[in-house]
Parts: sequence; structure tokens; C-alpha cells
Amino acid sequence: MAEHPPIKVHWFLPTSGDGNEVVGVGRSDRDRRKPTRAYLGQIARAADHLGFEGVLTPTGTWCEDAWLTTASLLGETERLKFLVAFRPGSVSPTLAAQQAATFQRLSGGRLLLNVVTGGDADEQRRFGDWLDHDQRYERTDEFLAVLKGAWGKKPFDFEGNHYRVQGATVSGRLDPVPDLYFGGASAPAEAVAARHVDVYLMWGETPEMCVERIERVRALAAANGRTLRFGIRLLVIARPTSEAAWAETERLLAGMDPKAIAAAQDQFRRTQSVGQQRMAALHGGRTDRLEVSPGLWAGFGLVRGGAGTGLVGSYEEVADRIEDFHRIGFDEFILSGHPHLEEAWQVGEGVLPILRERGLLAGDDAAAPAVLRPASAS
Repeated sequence: MAEHPPIKVHWFLPTSGDGNEVVGVGRSDRDRRKPTRAYLGQIARAADHLGFEGVLTPTGTWCEDAWLTTASLLGETERLKFLVAFRPGSVSPTLAAQQAATFQRLSGGRLLLNVVTGGDADEQRRFGDWLDHDQRYERTDEFLAVLKGAWGKKPFDFEGNHYRVQGATVSGRLDPVPDLYFGGASAPAEAVAARHVDVYLMWGETPEMCVERIERVRALAAANGRTLRFGIRLLVIARPTSEAAWAETERLLAGMDPKAIAAAQDQFRRTQSVGQQRMAALHGGRTDRLEVSPGLWAGFGLVRGGAGTGLVGSYEEVADRIEDFHRIGFDEFILSGHPHLEEAWQVGEGVLPILRERGLLAGDDAAAPAVLRPASAS
């Protein structure tokens, strides 16, 4: 049996589109799968059937709205949770509290919330947000105080530098209160996490880099009288054999236009996101040293913002790497792969059963609804 609490494994909804290339967009429009409700519904149903805990839905101007997309998929699924990402600067905390309460009641308690402060100044300004990096985290701190206060048993008053509310509340009972997920590698982000959230998320750095951050954030939370769970966001290439998995990395790498790599690296150098800076530093734009830790491939981050590393190997090897990360303190794993439908089946049928056999996996998918496996996932 596992020495640590069992893990939860989530999947990802590609609401900006999907495909066989790293960024989810093929070399022509023919290769690109649009994020239609029908296609996203296939992924959600597969994740529901395969026993994933939930699916992360991103936020930004480059993808479909996470609240509306996930709400439209509630009827397509039975037990799957939806990890809805949203930006605290683009909506009032009381409205967010009301949206979450409604979603929780309509879904039967299947909402999780991913709070994304934002690290790209250009994108923040699209939302009318002109605060600098540290001010954004100060606002997030106040936002979470009001959000949680509005979920309390009595109306909540608050006055800060960014929000002033009187009698913030929501109608109806909120049961259960949605878990709050949150990421950010800077000192202000870690301080917010220590005070407010349930799960602190990291992108997939090397285990040595992760240990340092886990220990630091755990100590900050303890100083606030709190404990946190830790989650990690990773891509994955899982195949029956190691050779087949690593061959896929070569195919993906061959499909990356050098101009696209250069443009992405230039953007990463200018970002305010400390986490993005750390992702880019793993490879520095080079293509010859991409296995930054055993079974951890940084090639995704050559052209992809955000999570830029992936677990690569046979089903058994990927399960081993997940167990390694679990051993150092991660209890939640948010995985994805290109294309998301086929890779969900690779992980769900190949990796999750191994984790379950080892006593590592939380939950039981025995009651999952029936769904046909796509022939292309073989």
C-alpha cells in the first residue's frame, strides 16, 4: 500500500483546440480539431469513464470561457469534476462566489476552482488590468478573502486596497465548499497560497527543484496555521513501450518550426511570470538536452507557454515517475497530451490501472458510465 495519502489524477480540456502537434494546432487547418462542444464532450466522457478525478479547463483570451464550457458538459458526465480556471481581476469576488455556488448546486458538488492571477502583462491589459506583478497578487489575496467570506454563514464585510464590500453572501447552502487550486512561483504567490488555498500547483520542474518549493510553501502554510496539498501540472506521452513513447517526442520535435521556437522563447524572456521563466530555463531554447530528469521531457516548452514538461515512457515507467513525484509530496496530478482524446485513453487504460494496483490511486471508477473507445486510440 502507499505510504502517503492516495493521489488524484486529473485530465485537461483543450478549449483552444487540439491536434497532433505540441501546441494543439496542426500544420494546416485540416489537422486542427476545433474545440466544439461535441469534441470536448468526447474528452469529458472519456475522462469520466476512465476514472480521472476531474478535468482542468484553462482561462484566457486564447480559449473558450471555462465557466460556460464546463457548465455545458455537466449533462455529458456523471461523476467527473470540473476544475474551472478564472482570473480574479476580471470578475468581482462576490459574483465569483455566486457563480461557484450555483455551479456546485447544479452539478451536484462537482466544482473545483483554479485561481489564475496572470503573468502576461499584454493579456492582462486585454482585460483592462494595468496592475504590476506584485499588485496583482495583493489583489488576489483580497479577492480570496472576500470569496471565502461570501461563502460563510453570515454576510461578510471587507475593506482593502482593491475591494470594498458590505454584506457579501450567496443564496442557498454551499455543500461542499469547492477546493481552491492556485499556482505561482514568486514569493507573493507563495504567500497567497499559504494563507488561502487548498492545493498549491506547480508546473513540472525536476524533482529536486520541486522539493525545495514544497518545503518552503509548506512552512509558510504552517506559519499561518494551515496545511496544503500539492499538485503538479504535466503533459504525458505514455505508450506500451519506452521506445514508442520516445519516438513520439522525435515526431513532435520534428514538427516544430524553428521560427515558432524562437518566437516563443522571445516571449518567455519578456514574461513577468516567474513560473514561466523557470520553465524556459530548463532548456534555454536548446533542442539537444530536453530530458531534464529521467523520463521528464522539456520539449513541450519550446513552443508552449505554461506547463512545458511531460512524462515520457512505457505505461510502467510513467507510473514510476508519478510515484516518484508522489513520494516527494505531490498528491494531485493534472495531466494532458496531444491529442487529448487519444492520450486520455493511453493514460487511462495503460497508467491508471498500474497506479490502482499499487494502492496509489484515490477513488474507484467501477460505477463510471459506459463509453466506446475510439479506434484511433489503439
